[in-house]
Amino acid sequence: MTRTPRCLLLAPALLVLAASSPASAQALPTPNRDQGWGVASSVTVGAAGAIQLLMPRIFYSDPEATVGWKARWHVSQLAPVMTLTVLTLANEYLVKGALQDNRPGCDSSNTPGQNCETYGGPSTHAFGAFAALGHGAGVWLFDMTKWSNGKVNALSVVGNLALPLVLAGVTDGARAAGNWESASQILIGSLAGAVFGFVSGMTYSLMQRPECGYTGSMICW
Repeated sequence: MTRTPRCLLLAPALLVLAASSPASAQALPTPNRDQGWGVASSVTVGAAGAIQLLMPRIFYSDPEATVGWKARWHVSQLAPVMTLTVLTLANEYLVKGALQDNRPGCDSSNTPGQNCETYGGPSTHAFGAFAALGHGAGVWLFDMTKWSNGKVNALSVVGNLALPLVLAGVTDGARAAGNWESASQILIGSLAGAVFGFVSGMTYSLMQRPECGYTGSMICW
């Protein structure tokens, strides 16, 4: 067989190789995630939720009762806290899957894969932490304006606003520092959580009177 026919036979194979080689996309390297920051953010979210569950309603007593600041613990606080918990879980297991917004360093070439097993946005940790902050802000604002005649209590400010704000800020910072979510994923999760949390706290404060009746009980059922 002459050289020219051999070249003609090899030409189709060479064309196939030339066409297929650019089409094979190279997978992204496995992204790094800082497990320490991940644990820290989970702890701060849990602490933020616990504060909202255990924080008493602090209010200035009704004129009909003894005048002064009172603190009452309400079992009904479980309702808004559990509602926000369900919304946080829905974000993790439903919203993220629907949006399919990849975590930093992930795309279709390495998802699912190591450190890319789940999607990133909106950030569930940011949602949960800021939901707690929003709820505390709603309870504080309407307990102060509706039930305390505009009087401000320092302990209520610390428990409902200051501590949740610190925990929410640390949560967002930890998610970013650990490379768990992008800035936009954290921001969207934070804003959504704050809105839902504030609506929850406002509704609860307006519907549930802080006083436990006239029995003087510290715990309301």
